[in-house]
Amino acid sequence: MSSERPEEFFQPSVSRGPQTTDDRRDGETADNRGPSGDPTGQEATILVRGEAVRGQEPKSTPKDKEKSPRKEVSEAKLKIQSRLPVLDDDPDVGVQKEQIVIRDGKADLAFTGKLLASAAPPSAPKGQWQEYRIYETNGGQHVFSKVTRSVFAEDQDTHAAEAFDPSPSSVPSQLLRTARDLARSRPLTWMDAAAAFFGYDPLAKALYRKLGGQFEEHIS
Repeated sequence: MSSERPEEFFQPSVSRGPQTTDDRRDGETADNRGPSGDPTGQEATILVRGEAVRGQEPKSTPKDKEKSPRKEVSEAKLKIQSRLPVLDDDPDVGVQKEQIVIRDGKADLAFTGKLLASAAPPSAPKGQWQEYRIYETNGGQHVFSKVTRSVFAEDQDTHAAEAFDPSPSSVPSQLLRTARDLARSRPLTWMDAAAAFFGYDPLAKALYRKLGGQFEEHIS
């Protein structure tokens, strides 16, 4: 009987060390993915200063806001604007006729007299402008009118007007007198009243120039 024994082969077992951090991460990633490798529906979160914040909708920008509708323009007022600085009643300057001057919040002024001068700006780029007028009545009074217009249909025109009576006993005349006038004992004139009503803005100065140099301050 043969004493030969079959050779036995032994394969040494390979010992695995502790699982590394990367291996654990890969394993967790694999566990969280489906067969196709896609996420299994878990929501992603964003850490902001240590707090988990879910995805938020982007804030709206000014471009996203609806633009305000444009104002409707009045065709009649647009025609008046297109003729500036010419006004409809410019041909009536110096003509004696029945006049009606509108004013807001007070009774309109009706009189017989003439338009001495009027002024309007050469253009109205923003769609608004003013018109200044000075009248003289047959009784020697003066009427000052200031109209503010707009080409937009929803904007109402405004009208302001005052009458000046040269009589020293009249109430408006006394109210318009300044302490300087009283000290000089100079009677108030309609030119003083006009300057008090219109002021000295560029349009008022254009109005005064049409009446001559009587509104200028002469010095020596």
